[in-house]
Amino acid sequence: MSADKKSLKAEGVAPSQNTPLLGNEQSSNVDVTKHADEFSFLSPHDAQILRDQVDVPEVKAGFSSMFRYVTPTDTALLIIGLFTGILEGCAKPLMTLIFGQLTQLFTDYYRYNPYDNDIFFNGTYTDSFFNGTFFNGTSYNETNSWYPFNSTEYGFDYYQDFIANYISPDEFQRRVNYLVLFFVYLAIADVILSYIQMYIFIDRGEVLSSRIRSNYLKATLKQNIAYFDRLGSGEVTTRISSDTLLIQDAMSEKVGFIVSNVTTFVGAFVVGFVRSYKLTFIMMSVALFIIATFFISSGKMTKYYKLALGGVSIGGTLAEEVLSSVRNVQAFGIQDRLSVKYDAFLAISEKYAIKAGLAAGVMTGTMWLGVFSNDSLAFWQGSRFLARDELSVSAVIAILMVMVQGTYAIANISPHVRSITNGVAAAGKIFQTIDRQSVIDSSLESGKKLDTVKGDIELCDVRFIYPSRPNVTVLDHYNLKIKAGQTVALVGASGSGKSTIVGLLERFYKPLDGEVTLDGVNIDELNIRWLRSQIALVSQEPSLFSCSVFDNVAHGLIGTPYENVTPTEKYDLIVEACKQANAWDFINSLPEGIHTNVGERGFLMSGGQKQRIAIARAIVGNPKILLLDEATSALDTKSEGVVQEALDRASKNRTTVVIAHRLSTIKDADCIVVMRKGTILEMGTHNELLAKKGDYYELVETQKIHQQKEELIAELQSHTHEVSSSEDSSLSVSSVDEKASYDAENEKTADTDKLLSLHKTRTGNSVSSLSLSTGEIEDASGQYGFFETIGFIVGLATPEIRFNIVGGFFSGILGLSYPALGLFYGRCIEAFRSYPQDREFLLHEIDIFAGLFFMLSVVAFMSAIISLSMFAYAGQKLVRRIRLMTLRQMLRMDISFFDRDENTTGSLTSTLSRDAQAVDGLSGTTLGQILSSMMIVVSSVTLSVIVSWNLGLVCSACVPLLLFAGFYRFYILAKFNRKNQSSHMASAAYACEASSSIRTVAALTREDDVMQHFNEDLDLLIVSNRPATHYSAFLYGVAQGAIYFIMALSFWYGSRFLRTREYTLFQFYVTLMAVVFGAQSAGIMFSYAPDMGKAYQATQNIKKLLEITPVIDTWSKEGAVPQDVQGEVEFKNVHFRYPTRPQVPVLRGLNMKIKPGQFVALVGSSGCGKSTTIGLMERFYSPLSGHILLDGHDVSSFNINEYRKQIALVSQEPTLYAGSIRENVELGCCEPVTEEQIIAACKQANIHDFIMSLPDGYATLCGSKGALLSGGQKQRIAIARALIRQPKILLLDEATSALDSESEKIVQAALDAAAEGRTTISVAHRLSTIQKADVIFVFEHGKILEFGTHQELLNNKSKYYELVQMQALEASA
Repeated sequence: MSADKKSLKAEGVAPSQNTPLLGNEQSSNVDVTKHADEFSFLSPHDAQILRDQVDVPEVKAGFSSMFRYVTPTDTALLIIGLFTGILEGCAKPLMTLIFGQLTQLFTDYYRYNPYDNDIFFNGTYTDSFFNGTFFNGTSYNETNSWYPFNSTEYGFDYYQDFIANYISPDEFQRRVNYLVLFFVYLAIADVILSYIQMYIFIDRGEVLSSRIRSNYLKATLKQNIAYFDRLGSGEVTTRISSDTLLIQDAMSEKVGFIVSNVTTFVGAFVVGFVRSYKLTFIMMSVALFIIATFFISSGKMTKYYKLALGGVSIGGTLAEEVLSSVRNVQAFGIQDRLSVKYDAFLAISEKYAIKAGLAAGVMTGTMWLGVFSNDSLAFWQGSRFLARDELSVSAVIAILMVMVQGTYAIANISPHVRSITNGVAAAGKIFQTIDRQSVIDSSLESGKKLDTVKGDIELCDVRFIYPSRPNVTVLDHYNLKIKAGQTVALVGASGSGKSTIVGLLERFYKPLDGEVTLDGVNIDELNIRWLRSQIALVSQEPSLFSCSVFDNVAHGLIGTPYENVTPTEKYDLIVEACKQANAWDFINSLPEGIHTNVGERGFLMSGGQKQRIAIARAIVGNPKILLLDEATSALDTKSEGVVQEALDRASKNRTTVVIAHRLSTIKDADCIVVMRKGTILEMGTHNELLAKKGDYYELVETQKIHQQKEELIAELQSHTHEVSSSEDSSLSVSSVDEKASYDAENEKTADTDKLLSLHKTRTGNSVSSLSLSTGEIEDASGQYGFFETIGFIVGLATPEIRFNIVGGFFSGILGLSYPALGLFYGRCIEAFRSYPQDREFLLHEIDIFAGLFFMLSVVAFMSAIISLSMFAYAGQKLVRRIRLMTLRQMLRMDISFFDRDENTTGSLTSTLSRDAQAVDGLSGTTLGQILSSMMIVVSSVTLSVIVSWNLGLVCSACVPLLLFAGFYRFYILAKFNRKNQSSHMASAAYACEASSSIRTVAALTREDDVMQHFNEDLDLLIVSNRPATHYSAFLYGVAQGAIYFIMALSFWYGSRFLRTREYTLFQFYVTLMAVVFGAQSAGIMFSYAPDMGKAYQATQNIKKLLEITPVIDTWSKEGAVPQDVQGEVEFKNVHFRYPTRPQVPVLRGLNMKIKPGQFVALVGSSGCGKSTTIGLMERFYSPLSGHILLDGHDVSSFNINEYRKQIALVSQEPTLYAGSIRENVELGCCEPVTEEQIIAACKQANIHDFIMSLPDGYATLCGSKGALLSGGQKQRIAIARALIRQPKILLLDEATSALDSESEKIVQAALDAAAEGRTTISVAHRLSTIQKADVIFVFEHGKILEFGTHQELLNNKSKYYELVQMQALEASA
């Protein structure tokens, strides 16, 4: 724990610090889009252009703004829902009129009764129930006779009054039966009206929130790219999966509750003014007090919840970064450090959410203060009007009841207001994006569309600065002219501005000065989508989408003349494009051929396969302009040659701009432009630049490329048939994906049969053990019982048990206030019996109980504030803990967990946000209300049975029916939430994928295509939800109407006991009030059934996840600690298949031995198992059979964390995190590092000079996923991060692929130096980087085909010789 605390101090983000995404927390605004004006030092012209690209306007969202997407149909339905809600809300005020008439009837029946020995005249009163002990009867001059007399004090003839008002028992029963029928009518109407309004509001809430989701994603996709340099895709996921649910909650059943309760409140005043404007005016003071408190508190709640949501959304971006690079996270063992950073954002959210909870507690407490003060005031003032004969008993009771119902309605609103304020706060965040006007809006139809495109491109005096890095001028008065049909290559060091030119041609950014023209027309004047449809882009890091290979390639047809061709023609175009990109052979070997799903971001494909699919996508639409940003960087040497020829063919008759570090790919270009720091150093053809012997000549010498590749290929003519047949075979094999392909040749040798039989034996156990970590838990998820689930969440909340106990105690006190209310109420009704005979006693009795009512209001006020504040504090602590535990558990999981389709980055980020949010929905105000309602039900039923057991039992028997309806509704909603969880996760993951690949989506003009699929998913979700909505609404209606049925039963059945004098009025009204309020509380409790259902399902999800113990467990303390590691590595007969594709063999008996300190290279075709070997070395997976040894010990015997400390990994695609360069380098080391160590590592990686050239040096922010740095810069920082670790084993998976020639030479030298004294294993496609390796292992079919030094393998003239010749290295190399 102490280490964690130190880590928290070291890594945590204090509220006053400047954080990478958060900005200055002292500004009390945690919105990611809020920034200080960092452009102030620029000229007003420059500052405005940059500011326009990143600024997000503040949007003041209100409740009505959430309904901005209503259609006439929606409006009509909402009006019906509103109208039925209003009618349903009128039921309670109307009920009070019936209640008042019945009370008048009961008091009259008891007052004018010749058999009542409890009534004494001349101002006397006692009764048998209290046995005359409550008041001293003698003090009232008691006489023991009922016979008629003349009252001189009140001046009326009692005998005449008795004759006029006497009610016989039969007449009494007849009148009761007549009035009770009105309760039945109200009940039936309430069931129907409640059902209609609830169904409409829930259904329209789903529909309208789906439109908000759709419009948010649509608005996100049309934003200019600079906007995304500051916005993480994790935030998009959080907004769609979590914030839109808050909006939906605020627009659905909560609106129905509020409409009904507001109507009850207004109707109460209408009825009150009709019966007595004086008493109603007096009681208005309390109502106005409640309303004023309501608005003040809700304003505070909205403010704090908005700030709390900001912290959660930014934390979601960090979580998305971390989860999307989980291999890197586990390799460096930085799970806890990144979790602490995530927790820092949760701490900010927690702080404001607790403040919002305190505001909710004050608001709710004030409501209860008003409710019971209303009773006090009504009885106190009403008794005086009654004594002065200004009002009847029925009028006083009706006004009292109606005002109680009115204030009670406002009190019931308060928990739902939290949902409204949450929704409004979330809407403000979402509408900021929706309302933002993108300066480069791809959705606009305006702009020119040229009839014909030749392809002339010109950059005239262009000056450019990235809005995210305003201190650095990237292009400085840049001029370049590219003629139609030319192939122009851009070369130069990383950060020289090459990729920036691609971004400007695609109109991703706006230049500060100058213009970019196409065929002489400024591209700013062209229609953006049309422009991008004329351009095909293949990026350095290819982005594929989670669909089939066919669909991925078909995306390249969007916006082209071929978009709407017949399916057959489209298929032919796609097949031809795949063949041209050298992808067709490996595609055919996939399990489902061209219809095989490539996985999230193409993770089921190897790097070379992804790149070839991306190239096919680029050329399928026959674009006029082709942009190749390191298009072949991820290919092996053999594939590169074929693909390069395909690209050369594709470049014919179209303008092509090539960005290349590997100069062998561009020597045939019509013009080569050499750049440095945003300016052109020299330009010309390959031969012209060589003749100049300038910068380009030095680059060529560095890479040692032959002048003429064709001459070297000619040397292979003697091997043509052998190579070609071998090529066909190896291409087929090279296309076998390490994770997703079949064995193309289906070898049936005896050795293979033996191997497969071994697989059946060993794989069965291994795969089942891998599946056990999730499969059994998934099956068991339905077996979690109710009490088991509740016990689990209570266990999680244990650290705040004291706060929950205090909160529960005061919720109980608040719940007991209703039985107390029933007792006081019964005494006051009993006192009304003395009117008009004993007015003095009436006033004296009411004064006492009015005081007790006020005392009760103060107790309820304090109890509510303490209870809800405690629950808010404990609830937010729990939510923070759940989010942190969930992220830590996710980062603990096996890598195979992340390979499964359902565990995409988007869905996991969505789960992280949604499940904790659901638990949050059942804490604070809601939990307090539920607990107090439970106490009311139990205590009220108990009291009613004690006071009048038979009446109490009959009436209380109805409460379980209410509870059953509520529980059944809860059950249906819980089942419904389980069913739709996967749908929500899928749509959120889809949105996350689109936003995280925004450059690819924009370049392909896929915005409409993305929206079409997203909207189809949402429409399907809405339709599938409707049956559950019907059930839920009907059961809600039954629960609402049941209250009136219970009142009808209570009055009808109770009147039978009153008719025969078996019970007194006191007993009847105590029982009635207890049962009615108990029933109402049961109904209120289950109005939270949707929240309870979501929280219940979320708790089961959390329990299911947290109970998984991965096979390779980074939390485990077991295993030996490697001692005095020498670095000897050996693979002994290792067989491996990926758990997600157990039918596909990847490694088939790998044997390999690496001596300590050796520099070893792994080469081979794409998909042959090289990267898999690296993954097994890192213990991302366990082999199905065989052994991997370190210094003679099986690596599985080591403690996983201690083992990984000996290894450093530099991946093919560098991973950086939001934060400074210094923080990213520090992540490489498990122990604290000095500034000198950081600088030394960066110097070794050739990045120090670049860092020092930045205005903020090592404090420079990298942006989300390192977006503010170029590929080469990111890779060098990743190398520095590996070197600072001082590993015994260095794993390089294409570590220099993203570097330019100049940097590569220095970095390679640094890596060579770093390899001294440690074992280095390098996966390489670029063979020039591994010529000096001690041993080169050539992979094929998941085995070692040959191994030896560079020269030895050349002499063999086998597979390696072929690869070298294909890459056209110098013969001497």
